[in-house]
Amino acid sequence: MTYQLTAPLLDACVLGIVRSGDAYGYTLTQKVRQVVDISESTLYPVLRRLQKSNCLRTYDAPFQGRNRRYYAITDEGKRMLDFYESEWNEYKNKIDGLIEGMGLTPSEEIMEE
Repeated sequence: MTYQLTAPLLDACVLGIVRSGDAYGYTLTQKVRQVVDISESTLYPVLRRLQKSNCLRTYDAPFQGRNRRYYAITDEGKRMLDFYESEWNEYKNKIDGLIEGMGLTPSEEIMEE
């Protein structure tokens, strides 16, 4: 993909995935990889950062004789995801306007300065 994934956008993607259900690291990586080229070595620091900021919690569960570490969204993570979604929609709408040749209205231009 041509466009880079910034840290907040990657955080939003991970939180969005776990909002729909708890997941372990490999599954998270595979779901993100369906859209963006990302390695596990990139994703695990994101998971640790989200866990440290109380957006994710972890728990271990046995699977075929081994333990898997699962990630679950917290209430703080849901609040952060709501914020990211709001910011994303505003940003996306502005970018869509620029690409479509509309840009900002004169009143928005004054307010942005």
